[in-house]
Amino acid sequence: MSTTPVTAVPPQQPAPIRVLAHLFSYIFHPLFIPAYVTAYLLFVDPYSFAGVNYKYKLFRLISVFFNTALIPGFAVFLMWRLKLIQSMQLRTQKERIIPYAAAMIFYFWAWYVFHNQKDNPQAFLDFLLGSFLGVCAAWFLNIIAKVSMHAIGVGGLATFFLLQAFNQQDVTGVYFSLALFIAGIVCTSRLIVSDHSQKEIYMGFVAGALCQLLAVWLQ
Repeated sequence: MSTTPVTAVPPQQPAPIRVLAHLFSYIFHPLFIPAYVTAYLLFVDPYSFAGVNYKYKLFRLISVFFNTALIPGFAVFLMWRLKLIQSMQLRTQKERIIPYAAAMIFYFWAWYVFHNQKDNPQAFLDFLLGSFLGVCAAWFLNIIAKVSMHAIGVGGLATFFLLQAFNQQDVTGVYFSLALFIAGIVCTSRLIVSDHSQKEIYMGFVAGALCQLLAVWLQ
């Protein structure tokens, strides 16, 4: 009789839960996080862009979305069509090298351009720099593990609102709680529908948080 131990296979979640996990993964894709934070600063936060007209705010939001989501996403699409990568989901560490390097360029450019415009609030510039550092961290950590970029994104998101809660005398603590709740949902979703391990999720979340803290310290 064989004595080889049987490795337990984790049970697959029911289809509705997997559908929701995919949905949350798409809604809170890391490429969309900078646009979400920018929209908050433009249209919700009462201090960051106070006195700025609506058209200017809309143009600023479109600019951020174009530089941090549309162009990087289109670059990955082109790499896939040119067969430089096998899947737009970037399932392997090797596939992530070139897209991450490209994203580093686009995110640095976004921060550099807005940094040179004197009318932007410091919180906005800090978050853009933290987002760039987050992509850099993903690129370096990819050498040793396939760290979750979703976790890096929501780690930065939660830390941004935590810093806002400390720096402003308003209800930003509520937004921090909401950001932390979103981070929990997204990280759980990635555990359900991706092949990331818990270690890769936790590592990504901590990396995203530290990058936002480093951005504040650097500026």
